[in-house]
Amino acid sequence: MSYIDEVIEQVVSQNPNEPEFHQAVKEVLESIRVVVDQNEAQFRRDALLERLCNPERQIKFRVPWIDDKGQVHVNTGYRVQFNSAIGPYKGGLRLHPSVNLGIIKFLGFEQIFKNSLTGLPIGGGKGGSDFDPKGKSDREVMAFCQSFMSELCKYIGANTDVPAGDIGTGAREIGYMYGQYKKLRGLFEGVLTGKGISYGGSLARTEATGYGLLYLTEEMLKCHGVDIKGKTVTVSGAGNVAIYAIEKAEQMGARPVTCSDSTGWVYDPDGIDVAALKEIKEVKRERLTEYKKYRPKSEYHEGRGVWTVKSDIALPCATQNELDIEDAKMLVANGVLAVCEGANMPTTAEATKYLQDNGVYFVPGKAANAGGVATSALEMSQDSERLSWTFERVDNELKGIMVRLYHNIDEAAKKYGFEGNYVVGANIAGFEKVVDAMNAQGIV
Repeated sequence: MSYIDEVIEQVVSQNPNEPEFHQAVKEVLESIRVVVDQNEAQFRRDALLERLCNPERQIKFRVPWIDDKGQVHVNTGYRVQFNSAIGPYKGGLRLHPSVNLGIIKFLGFEQIFKNSLTGLPIGGGKGGSDFDPKGKSDREVMAFCQSFMSELCKYIGANTDVPAGDIGTGAREIGYMYGQYKKLRGLFEGVLTGKGISYGGSLARTEATGYGLLYLTEEMLKCHGVDIKGKTVTVSGAGNVAIYAIEKAEQMGARPVTCSDSTGWVYDPDGIDVAALKEIKEVKRERLTEYKKYRPKSEYHEGRGVWTVKSDIALPCATQNELDIEDAKMLVANGVLAVCEGANMPTTAEATKYLQDNGVYFVPGKAANAGGVATSALEMSQDSERLSWTFERVDNELKGIMVRLYHNIDEAAKKYGFEGNYVVGANIAGFEKVVDAMNAQGIV
């Protein structure tokens, strides 16, 4: 049995009931097989893959909080500090009922390579809780966030671990967490990113993941002789990533026609109205059922269905495993040119293979959605310098990072004989940098 197969078997046996984590490990290790096989004796001797697949630290804790009626609730909090070979742990805090240790480990493992691909000195981590901020009052959200940070603050710091937002964790939640951290630790430092502009945040951070997704998509298409202008784009999700992917796509001259949330999806043949979408989701925090009030000619559908709409470019920006094999077949049948992931691993392994086998340009989330964490790292730089950069400077830095990132994964794929396979290219490019750092620092 090969070294990679042994490690995959070990990961599955040692981490039962964590299918998302198994999926992430298998996907990465299979795609770097060519590199590992060339160095198998050394990697096996140094247990390199075992060290890579085991978090440096896993923290699990209870989060008690009191609702507006005086009832006490207890949620579970997590922080997985996966790998610090190239810098402080960096990764978001997800607040969603689906959160468990396996999902946090899957996200943290992916984060190692995503952060490596940015070219910036940040390691991989992830955290969160099974708390659901939806339907909660501001006071209830504050109570949870303060309780959550009362424990988490013991393990994080500007040069140790710098969490950020994620699903369910926006500017409101980051603000409450930062206030509690500052109160307990007595430090005003860049320990969280995604902060408000008035207390150390970065301009363009809200837009970064969606904008970065489009910068990479545009560069990839351009290198294949395709102009994004005039192309029809299907987008899933209606959070930050989806909203600003839609906005940037429109700025580039493309026509994004869909978005979705947990209850249904919208098709607007004239192009999604970004102002209306922001009003619904960012201001009123309502469901997409409200969109038709703004755009009477649009269609609202319950359930899933975004990928049934004919498009040139598909951008899954909602959540993991949202695009399955049947969706992939529908996209191919409708002539899609490219699928670039705005969310973390939103395409199943089977669907990914089908898209690649049918000539679709496919870029995985660890590359395509790295703009968010890249801009978080730029926020860390600004905090360290006690400076605030202009929107234009941050946006230009972001575009440069995403363009370089595309060429790095393209070159890595070509180097090992996998031209056009950006999954392999992304994993190899991210892996090689982390391995170099791990080898230089000894067995730790």
